[in-house]
Amino acid sequence: MLIAGFPAGAWGTNCYLVAPAAGEECVIIDPGHQAAQGVEETLRKHRLKPVAVVLTHGHIDHVASVVPVCGAHDVPAWIHPEDRYMLSDPEKALGRSIGMPLMGELTVGEPDDVHELADGTALELAGMEFSVAHAPGHTKGSVTFRMPEAADVPSVFFSGDLLFAGSIGRTDLPGGDMDDMLASLARVCLPLDDSTVVLSGHGPQTTIGRERTTNPYLREVAAGLGSTQGAPRRGM
Repeated sequence: MLIAGFPAGAWGTNCYLVAPAAGEECVIIDPGHQAAQGVEETLRKHRLKPVAVVLTHGHIDHVASVVPVCGAHDVPAWIHPEDRYMLSDPEKALGRSIGMPLMGELTVGEPDDVHELADGTALELAGMEFSVAHAPGHTKGSVTFRMPEAADVPSVFFSGDLLFAGSIGRTDLPGGDMDDMLASLARVCLPLDDSTVVLSGHGPQTTIGRERTTNPYLREVAAGLGSTQGAPRRGM
């Protein structure tokens, strides 16, 4: 399996391209702010052909390049229905009024083909399977994508802004909710094997085992306490 990722834009949002191998079809995850050039460079480097864009949530730092990327390659985008409005109304998701400056000129709106994600479904894309889990807390429509363990390859978990190395996503923007976040951590993350590789929306990769022992939020959720006042959070 080939996973090529790079941080993009003002928020350093991780964009990932996933394929069975170089020279094959691929899926693009979270082409955010100023990600289009990096996507094209990665496609050329690994001789990949995109078949879909999938989005962990609708914040502009994760979706700002979805229209040009989908348009350039005539592929659909997948997003949870509760975050779909953010594609064409990003300011509302940030608690801002329409017309206020937002990181200069951005191409906002829906691509020509949009599909909606649902909890518990399995997407079959580019010869790979992505298990979808609805994980509200950062936004109402946040989701994660998990790829199953294969021969000599551990399971891979694209956590979006649910879980980071040592932290979690913020919950103070419209649609965010700490109780929902803690419930999602417990339901979605805790059951995963310790060997599961976590590729998050921001920052370095980690593993579920490492986060189970070092992440203050995951530790307290595992302990059934749910009290993490003052611990740092990340994301836009």
